[in-house]
Amino acid sequence: MPWSEWVRTVEIEPSLYSADFSRLGEQILVLMRAGVRIFHFDVGDGYFVPPITIGPVVLQSIAPIIHGEGGVVDCHLMIFHPERHFEALADAGADSVTVHVEACQDLPLVVRSARERKLQVGLAFNPETDPRAAAGSANHVGVDFVLCMSIHPGYSGQEFMPEAIDRVRAVRELLPPSVLIQVDGGIGPKNIRELTEAGASMLVAGTSIFGREDLPRAYRRLVQALA
Repeated sequence: MPWSEWVRTVEIEPSLYSADFSRLGEQILVLMRAGVRIFHFDVGDGYFVPPITIGPVVLQSIAPIIHGEGGVVDCHLMIFHPERHFEALADAGADSVTVHVEACQDLPLVVRSARERKLQVGLAFNPETDPRAAAGSANHVGVDFVLCMSIHPGYSGQEFMPEAIDRVRAVRELLPPSVLIQVDGGIGPKNIRELTEAGASMLVAGTSIFGREDLPRAYRRLVQALA
């Protein structure tokens, strides 16, 4: 199924990097029953970003829960040579992989490799990367969505960079409507609507959901901020 068919008008994606791993399956089910459809799964290698995060072993344990409730897993690969891990991630239950333009030496090869494993593909770019260059790369290789980082990738809980709104607007103008815009980092009720007005339709939320005790209420608070 094309990625655009998974995404409703706007999707709020809880970032599992911020979850309570002692209750991961339980928290996923609670959020899906509150209306969540897509979960964001961060993979860090300790090189492209400082922390080593989670990988296929964890994904394999939660993907059946998410798929069983009709959801999908969106894997954000903050790693060098991401193509080396596509097969393991696909086998573990990934539905999409997002790679960083800054981390890929041969981006066309990386995208082809993901497609061969029936994975949807996103292209991320960091705050220091020119949006025009990121959009040009996305248009050249043909991706399903572009991820505009609104923090420096690696650690959850960072403050939102306001200049990301202009960067979202810039890439939206340079991409065809079929290519969606995702934003990740520091998203909450105060900025989520402005980001969607700039052209984003996939909003990754970590601590603004998992940093609160009542997860459904935290999710609904973001949904209501869009209204």
